[in-house]
Amino acid sequence: MSWYKRVKEGITTLTSEKKAVPDGLWHKCSRCKKTFLTEDHQKNCYVCSNCNYHDKVGSHEYFEILFGEDFIELFDTILPSDPLKFIDTKEYAKRLKESQDKSGLSDAMRVAVGNLTPQMKLVVACMDFGFIGGSMGSVVGEKIARAIDYARENKIPLMIISKSGGARMMEAAYSLMQMAKTSAKLALLGKAGIPYVSLLTDPTTGGVTASFAMLGDVNIAEPEALIGFAGPRVIRETIGKDLPKGFQSSEFVLEHGFLDFIVVRTELKAKLSNLLHIMMKVPTETEKAN
Repeated sequence: MSWYKRVKEGITTLTSEKKAVPDGLWHKCSRCKKTFLTEDHQKNCYVCSNCNYHDKVGSHEYFEILFGEDFIELFDTILPSDPLKFIDTKEYAKRLKESQDKSGLSDAMRVAVGNLTPQMKLVVACMDFGFIGGSMGSVVGEKIARAIDYARENKIPLMIISKSGGARMMEAAYSLMQMAKTSAKLALLGKAGIPYVSLLTDPTTGGVTASFAMLGDVNIAEPEALIGFAGPRVIRETIGKDLPKGFQSSEFVLEHGFLDFIVVRTELKAKLSNLLHIMMKVPTETEKAN
């Protein structure tokens, strides 16, 4: 076809003149491999519209889903340290610096307050898996404790969004202490009659599961989230047996009575709003109109 020639202005067949597709324009689902416009994927709360796969997202994305752009971050000046001088070579201090530079976060937990609805404020403490696997260290525990105190003082319901591999081994006992610390604070929140909703996402494991993640007045989870104390591989190697299909998935945990319900991320704001309006006995706009 060498005789063929495009004559229309602005049309070319030269490879050197092809226009590149901008980076980040398309999103490919990691499970079903379908491709979508990134903008459409974001509008769908980072859930695949073909197979319902929930991508892992960070705290900022959850804040936007619940509050839009109108929220205030709390306690963002609390920074981690290396009290145990882990492995003498300053390995932990180096890991912290690398994680902060890569993620843009100070630690694996952020806290924000905003309006879930015009009538309902909400405090959200959200874990970030991108910071050392969302591991729970002293900063995570301290931010949760202060978030609980803020919710108590202002009589605002609290939600903690868990996404973690468990306790941060580099902080040893300091990390494990956060289990008792957060649990004790949540007991005070319960005595004050302030609702606490725990949202478990993929994965929620270890000391996080063994403390605040399972202590909600209402425990909810995203579909197919891994939820457990020890991971399935560790359990399989320990007992020497194959595990049931779907073991430790949120559906499995719901079936065995440890969750109240599973919520698709696209419906999270609406269902959470209805739940908290009932728990706080605050009428919605529709109820006021009627």
